[in-house]
Amino acid sequence: MEMEKRKVSDSIVETVHMVRPQHLNASDRLFGGALMQWIDEVAGMVAKRHTRRNVITASVDSLSFLRGAYVKDTVVIIGKVTYVGNTSMEVKVDTYVEALSGERTPINHAYFTMVALDKNDRPVRVPRLELETEEEKEEWDKGEKRRELRMMRKEEGL
Repeated sequence: MEMEKRKVSDSIVETVHMVRPQHLNASDRLFGGALMQWIDEVAGMVAKRHTRRNVITASVDSLSFLRGAYVKDTVVIIGKVTYVGNTSMEVKVDTYVEALSGERTPINHAYFTMVALDKNDRPVRVPRLELETEEEKEEWDKGEKRRELRMMRKEEGL
């Protein structure tokens, strides 16, 4: 029996948020915890679309805060599957501030490892990923390297 395959484009998620006063930290910038919640939700939705199952966040790698966002800023968050293993997948989440002109400035990048669950909340095999573009193939190769680094850190107890 051949394993089910899905395209990267099948599970892309894009959300839009307006930064409001309740989202600000003491420095009047978007609170990192609020952004982390938003990007975790996007990663979860991407993984659910890819697997058509419940998922959990196993880890977050390379969470990079590049710039701040401020009250009334429009924040656009885009997630996509970049790599799949047996029961887990890597989801890349990019976050931007969008100007009125439509220009997007990156403010955050993160890679999530998400695990698919069966009805008993046990890990279950995920659909394979059908790569269509050179960019997707490059992301896959980088995802393999990130997975190897995660495994090395785990073995070393880091």
